[in-house]
Amino acid sequence: MLLRVNGQHMQIEEDQLSVKDLLESLDLGVKTVVIECNEQILTKDMHTNTLLKDGDHIEIVHFVGGG
Repeated sequence: MLLRVNGQHMQIEEDQLSVKDLLESLDLGVKTVVIECNEQILTKDMHTNTLLKDGDHIEIVHFVGGG
């Protein structure tokens, strides 16, 4: 499956992958993130049930603390 993640093409070998699985594979599973899938913002409870499809466009924004 070919995804576009934050503007970069990413080839995924798995046929079924949830947004949660993608975040874990990118080591972002425990961080506070905002996910947009095909121009739709997903709530956190949607990450487990949203399955990605070939050609999906994913934008991931995570927050960094500082001062």
